[in-house]
Amino acid sequence: MAIDIGAAEVSYLEHRGVHRGIASWVLSTDHKRIGILYLTSLLSFFAVGVLIGILMRLELIAPGETLVSARVYNSMFTLHGMIMIFLFIIPGIPAAFGNFFLPILIGAKDVAFPRLNLLSWWVYVAGATLAVLSLFSGGGAPDTGWTFYAPYSLRTGTNVTLAVFAAFVLGFSSILTGINFVTTIHRLRAPGMSWFRLPLFVWSLYATAWVQVLATPILALTLMLVMLERIVGLGLFDAARGGDPLLYQHLFWIYSHPAVYIMILPAMGVVSEIIPTFSRQKIFGYKAIAFSSLAIAFVGYLVWGHHMYTSGMSDTARWVFSLLTFLVAVPSGIKVFNWVATLYKGAIDLAPPLLYTLSFIFLFMIGGFTGLISGALATNLHIHDTAFVVGHFHYVMFGGTGFMLFAALLYWFPKMFGRMVPARPMWLAWLLMFIGFNALYFPMLILGWMGMPRRYYDYLPRFQPLNVVSTAGSWVLALGLAVFFVTLWRARRHGEIAPANPWGGSTLEWQIASPPPVENFERIPVIERGPYEYGEIPPVE
Repeated sequence: MAIDIGAAEVSYLEHRGVHRGIASWVLSTDHKRIGILYLTSLLSFFAVGVLIGILMRLELIAPGETLVSARVYNSMFTLHGMIMIFLFIIPGIPAAFGNFFLPILIGAKDVAFPRLNLLSWWVYVAGATLAVLSLFSGGGAPDTGWTFYAPYSLRTGTNVTLAVFAAFVLGFSSILTGINFVTTIHRLRAPGMSWFRLPLFVWSLYATAWVQVLATPILALTLMLVMLERIVGLGLFDAARGGDPLLYQHLFWIYSHPAVYIMILPAMGVVSEIIPTFSRQKIFGYKAIAFSSLAIAFVGYLVWGHHMYTSGMSDTARWVFSLLTFLVAVPSGIKVFNWVATLYKGAIDLAPPLLYTLSFIFLFMIGGFTGLISGALATNLHIHDTAFVVGHFHYVMFGGTGFMLFAALLYWFPKMFGRMVPARPMWLAWLLMFIGFNALYFPMLILGWMGMPRRYYDYLPRFQPLNVVSTAGSWVLALGLAVFFVTLWRARRHGEIAPANPWGGSTLEWQIASPPPVENFERIPVIERGPYEYGEIPPVE
C-alpha cells in the first residue's frame, strides 16, 4: 500500500485547541477523542453491569432468599440487561473503535459530520443519565427485564416510563452514529480506496451502520407507544384495553434481533483484521467475508420470530422463521471457515490480541451451535425461557463481542495511546477469564436443559450444585477482568513507548505515528493497492 502522509504532527492526545482541560475532550469534534470518550463511558458502565451480575449470582448460589428480596432481584436483572445491552454491547466496538479508526482506515481526516458525531456521544450520555435517574425516582428501579414486555411493563408501579424513555434516547445516539458511518464510507474514501480495497473492519462497520439506521427507529417508535400507553392509556398492547401484547413482541424483536448483529458484526470485523496480522498471511476469501457481513445484516432482519415460537404464532410462521434462522448461520459459518483457512500454514504469533481472538472463535461457535438448538422448533419448545437461553445469549454476546472488544483493545492500544501492553499479565488475565467464563455460563446450558427457568428469583434444590459452580465461575471471571484492566491502566501510564507498527499490520492506521496526529494525515494518501493485496507481509518494528 503506497501512501504519502507528509510530516508528523502533534498527536491528538497532546493537541491544545480552543478549549482547555476536560472541555477540550467533551467539546472536541476530533473523531479520535470522541472514540476515547465512548470507550471510557462504556467501560465504566460495563464495570457497574459486572458488579450487578456478581450480586445476582450470589443471590442464586442457594435456593431461597440469600442476599436480596425478589423485588430487588427483578430490578437487578432489569438494570443489568439495560446497562449491558444499551450502554455497553450495542455502542461497544462501533462507537469506540469505529469512531477512532474508521476515518484513518479509509484515508480520511475525520468523519463526514464531526459535530453530529459529538452530538451522538452527548445523546448517549443523556440517555445514560436518564437511565440512572429512573432508579431513584417515581416508583423506583424498573423490574420488567430489559425487554419491557407488555402487559407487565404497562401495569407495574416502578419507574418504567423514564427507563423506556432512556432507551428511546439512546437509540438516537445509535442512529446518528450509523448515518455518520454510512456517509463517511461513501464520501470520504481516499483516492484509490475502492470498495474491494476497504479493510474488512470497515465492511463490518458499513453493514452495522445500515442496521443501526434502518432498525433502530422501529424500537424508538415501539418504546414511544409504551410510554404513551402508560401515560394516556392508549390500549395498544394491553389486552384488558383491547390491545395485543403479541404486537409488542413483534415490534420489539423486529429491532432487537437485528441489534444482535449490531453487536456481533463489528467484532467479526476486528477478527478479520487481527488474524491476518498475527498469522503473517493474506486474509483467505476477502470478498466472501465482505459479502457475508452484508448477508448477515440482511437476513438478520427476517428472523425475529424465533423469539416467539411459544407465543401463539401459526405453524407456517414457525417453520418459516426456523428456516431463516438456520440460513443466517451460513454467512457466519463462511467467516469462521475463512478465518481458520487464513491461519492454515501461517507463521502464527500467539500474542495476546490473537489469543483473545481465537477464544472468540471458540466461544462464538458454542453460541452459534446453541443458537441453532434454540432456532429448531422441537428443541425450542423445551428450552424456551430457560437458563439455556441465558447461557446461549452470553456465549454470543460476552464470549463473542465482549472478548473481541478486549482483543481490539489489546490490538489497537499501542496506536491509540502510544504505549505497549505487557504480554504476561494479559495471558494470565485470559486464562482466568476463559476458565471463569465457561464455568459461569456452560452450567446454564445444562440447567436450562434440566428445566430451570430463567429470570426466576428462586429455584428447586436439585438445581443448586450447578448454580454453585456458575457462581464460583463469576468470581474467577471477575478476577480475570480485574487483572486485564489494571494491566491496561498501568500500561497507559508506564508502558513501553510503542512504534508506529508494532504488529506488522498492513492497514493505514499502522502507517502513521503512534498515537495518531490530530488530522491523521497531512496529505490525503493515494492508495495503490489494498491492505490484502500485498506480496510480502510488512516487517514488525
